[in-house]
Amino acid sequence: MKCYLLVFVAIASHYIMPANAIANEPRTVRITHNVYGFIGSGGTVTRENRGRVANAGFIVGRSGVVVVDSGVSYRHGRQLKEAIRLVTDRPVELVILTHAVREFVFGAGAFEEDGTRIAAHQETLDLMKARCAHCLTQLEEQLGAELDGTRLILPTKTFTDTTTIRVGGVELDVIFTGWASTPGDVAVFHKTSGTLFAGGLVTTDHVPTIRDADFYGWKNALAMLTRLPVEHVVPGFGPPDGPMAIAAMGAYLDALDARVRALYAETSSLLETIERAGLPAFSDWSAYEPNHRRNALHRQLQLEIEDLGGDPRSTAVPQGAL
Repeated sequence: MKCYLLVFVAIASHYIMPANAIANEPRTVRITHNVYGFIGSGGTVTRENRGRVANAGFIVGRSGVVVVDSGVSYRHGRQLKEAIRLVTDRPVELVILTHAVREFVFGAGAFEEDGTRIAAHQETLDLMKARCAHCLTQLEEQLGAELDGTRLILPTKTFTDTTTIRVGGVELDVIFTGWASTPGDVAVFHKTSGTLFAGGLVTTDHVPTIRDADFYGWKNALAMLTRLPVEHVVPGFGPPDGPMAIAAMGAYLDALDARVRALYAETSSLLETIERAGLPAFSDWSAYEPNHRRNALHRQLQLEIEDLGGDPRSTAVPQGAL
């Protein structure tokens, strides 16, 4: 929808890129003092982009570093570690996984081998146990050698609610909003800089997936985030932005819901809904074609289950799903 050219021009001087960086490789962007985003290429996972499509980030404290999300593979996690070393020689004390989605969790082995603790919400741990081994097998088939050395590393530290943590001289609020884009979503808020690492809750210029979502919980989560004193947002996918990114995410969910509800009132045909559910205002967002069509399907299924008096979340997180 909106152009981010001016945003990238403004922060271009803060890029820190390895000498061998190539097009579409993740890049380190300085968000503000001691806070960095590790920004993926966006789009969907392919062999060409090696699956490095999603974002991660890190905060440098007085004595250590906290990493938020870890990338899609061991090699991706190693690349994030190298990016951190270009900024500081302080040790990585903790990796926080914001949600159980493949593009965010499988780089954890690169940090675990150094003895770094891996943390996540308890629901994320449960979901990783239930399906991530199967996710890894499918990723190996999809990405080949990129997955060499990649293992499923389960978090050893868990959260069950919103909490404040202090690690490496960094104070962070780990915010649990309830079931939103996934059952165990957390956002990580660095209050000192006003930076929100939004994980699965916010994407910018990228169509999210609602497959694992509590749709209404997600809307409530976004409302919660708007009440924080946010100045910078590092989304799960797409370029860093300001707090307007939270509103833009809500606008997509609202538009999806309104369009599918209107079509559902006219027809019960899933195929017809998928074919007619286009949202031109969002068609320039990355992953629009595959993700939006699936979202239309899942939203109609959720509405059908609601009409039958069931729990629409019953369509979410099937065993073995990606």
